[in-house]
Amino acid sequence: MSTSTTKTPEKSALAKFNSALGLWVDRIETFTLIFCVAALALLLMVNVFARTFYQSIYFAEEVSKFLVILITFIGVSYGVRRARHIRMGAFLDAMPPKMEKAFLIFISLVSAITMGIMAWASMDYLLNAMKMSHMTPALRVPKWTFYVVIPFGFGLAAIQYIRTIIKNLVEKDPWLSPDQQSEYEDEQGV
Repeated sequence: MSTSTTKTPEKSALAKFNSALGLWVDRIETFTLIFCVAALALLLMVNVFARTFYQSIYFAEEVSKFLVILITFIGVSYGVRRARHIRMGAFLDAMPPKMEKAFLIFISLVSAITMGIMAWASMDYLLNAMKMSHMTPALRVPKWTFYVVIPFGFGLAAIQYIRTIIKNLVEKDPWLSPDQQSEYEDEQGV
């Protein structure tokens, strides 16, 4: 019995860096989202029982708000990585692959710059909130601690768009995101 060995092409340094970065960002996003959704569900269920049989948990609203903010802004990055963001799919599907790839690189560049600007602006907002020294009413923690995740989430989304650019530069086929190759999505069985 003979086995034929097929040689897989070596990944470039840029492709290896992109894969390693994606692995780390994926771990951060996945762990954060799973933990926050589970914690939010548990907190809200416990608070319903506590309110029904005794007294509401005094800090439940503040912690819930923080978890929703965390889920929202980490979810932005997750949505970009999974290509679950709003896009003009009909235009992309009508383009030849080379034009589609150029268009995807341009869109990703504009989006990365936009996310970078949003991260910068939200960092400025965070620094202003830190100067104000406002405290939350129930937990008595600085309000700015709730806003730390906002520039972090926008920064992660910018990284995902940069990874999409890299993926389109090193791969032959067009990619909508670092994890989603572009393909025609046909609705079947309506």
